Amino acid sequence: MNQTDPREPLMALRAEVGKAVVGQDATITGLVIALLCRGHVLLEGVPGTAKTLMVRALAASLDLDTKRVQFTPDLMPGDVTGSLVYDNRTSEFSFRAGPVFTNLLLADEINRTPPKTQASLLEVMEEGQVTIDGQPRPLPDPFLVAATQNPIEYEGTYPLPEAQLDRFLLMLTVPLPERDDEFGVLTRHMSGFDPRDLAGAGVRPVATAEDLTRARHAVETVSVSPEVTAYVVDLVRATRTSPSAQLGVSPRGAIALLRTARAWAWLAGRDYVTPDDAKALARPALRHRISIRPEAELEGVTADSVIETVLSSVPVPR
Repeated sequence: MNQTDPREPLMALRAEVGKAVVGQDATITGLVIALLCRGHVLLEGVPGTAKTLMVRALAASLDLDTKRVQFTPDLMPGDVTGSLVYDNRTSEFSFRAGPVFTNLLLADEINRTPPKTQASLLEVMEEGQVTIDGQPRPLPDPFLVAATQNPIEYEGTYPLPEAQLDRFLLMLTVPLPERDDEFGVLTRHMSGFDPRDLAGAGVRPVATAEDLTRARHAVETVSVSPEVTAYVVDLVRATRTSPSAQLGVSPRGAIALLRTARAWAWLAGRDYVTPDDAKALARPALRHRISIRPEAELEGVTADSVIETVLSSVPVPR
């Protein structure tokens, strides 16, 4: 790569996050794709799989403003978006901005707060603004919500509503590490690695807002043939007719799959999208947009298995 290649800072970003997180390369790539596509990402995994650390490392690797919100059962919408506060000195209400007014918002354990507070992010994620007392207040650009959640089977969790799930560009599952990776994690900790001190671990800003803007413009030049577009449409429509699905993928999901496939192709060094690019992103781009029928759920059917069936049944264009 030469110095003018806009991919270079994005590749460096992946490597920098890897200094703090072991064995999660696919998830880190998903976060980078979300940045490139101006989208938001939901990380799901059991406690202790470095979800929060991954997003904190991403924030430390970007020369951008970042804030973290710990979602708890008593969190109120105004604690996230901000609110009007009465000033006794001026006898007027003034707006106190909430933590969403940042470039990268870490919404930690988002499904441990009630739906009313979860819904405070609907406008934020879709329109990039907060409306208080009828006045819209735009958020900074770039803006990304990186949310973490525990599987909904865990005690004290509230399922995210479909409208909010649909606003996440990608849902990335964070698996438990392989044996060698887990050995590497323990070795790092025994050598003095402190997850609370990312600077001490050598994580430094390697990409700026300007780098991200250049990369986004480059992604938009990646071409998509009508055949690949039709393939994406057929994949999405097949989820809606699946006998196991109560709710299939919306048109927003089709757009998300095509956008992320372009970013994937660009990171791979190509200026065109192939059907394989769509296949590679189908699960993270679509799994959270599919609702499974209760009777199918009892038989062990999951959103990923529906997508697997769709990928194997929809004809791939040459």
